[in-house]
Amino acid sequence: MTHTVCLLPGDGIGPEVTTAARQVIDATGVDIEWVVLPAGSTALEFCGSVLPQRTLAAIAGHGVALKGPVTTPIGGGHTSVNVSLRKKLNLYAAVRPVRSMPGIKTRYDNVELVIIRENTEGLYSGIENEIVPGVVQSLKIATEPACTRIARFAFDYAVSRGRRRVTVLHKANIMKKSDGLFLRCARKVYTDYAGKIEYNELIIDNGCMQIIRDPSQFDVLLLENLYGDIISDLAAGLVGGLGVVPGANFGESCAVFEPVHGSAPDLARKGIANPLACIMSGVMMLNHLGEHEAAARIRDAYNTVLARGNPEELTRDIGGKATTQQFTDAVIKAMGT
Repeated sequence: MTHTVCLLPGDGIGPEVTTAARQVIDATGVDIEWVVLPAGSTALEFCGSVLPQRTLAAIAGHGVALKGPVTTPIGGGHTSVNVSLRKKLNLYAAVRPVRSMPGIKTRYDNVELVIIRENTEGLYSGIENEIVPGVVQSLKIATEPACTRIARFAFDYAVSRGRRRVTVLHKANIMKKSDGLFLRCARKVYTDYAGKIEYNELIIDNGCMQIIRDPSQFDVLLLENLYGDIISDLAAGLVGGLGVVPGANFGESCAVFEPVHGSAPDLARKGIANPLACIMSGVMMLNHLGEHEAAARIRDAYNTVLARGNPEELTRDIGGKATTQQFTDAVIKAMGT
């Protein structure tokens, strides 16, 4: 079966890590027709838009994309491509697995979390205005349909994968309306799953402390948009950093897979970026496409490379001295191709 996949190289190290992921995926023998599309600062330069309409139309039409990181200016400039992409394609559910990796030593062992984040509302709605000079307000949006939808996605995900518990992290003690709605929707949806899975709630600040104290007590975390973004990066620190954490964004009719890390312009075109997170995101994509055997081969291969800890095969951020291509070649070789 031939799959058509949109490939968005992005900015900074994006072209390097997406090229590596594509090489590894192609080495499995899965038949993929790649459609390369512009997005990010590079697209703005050449197409006049950070998110051209043809890119959106292609993803909507083909239903799946592998995306590299894109640059978002701080305190000004164009709006976030990631936020725009999720809102325009209604990619309402972000899924970010976080697990301990072989050979990567951290302060924690056997971390196995999945973070599920509502992707379209909250403060990331981007509704801001200056009331008077020096006074700015930002509106946090929460709707019952979106809160219910992400809660149901989280419980469906947890039950279908044999997970043991869903934990909602919230601040409903202060934001009684918005976070209160998120919490009420989760509780209501849970009534359809009672007996199939455990459920609990934690205030977000206590949750952060508990994650750092003992991440093993958590399984699937359900959060609104901003909290989910922050906790994703915090949790990545438990297992070795953003270079070893994949991500996916799901909607009703399409899905976009991407590494969690940024575009790292200071590392761009030096050939030293770690492509693992993008390769791992590609594994998530292959599973989504039903190519489970190929996904397992890649996963086993990069686990093998990490476990043997050869500095000649590992990039600098995970204790080695290999280039992006050398790491990629090591993974492909470990697949036995």
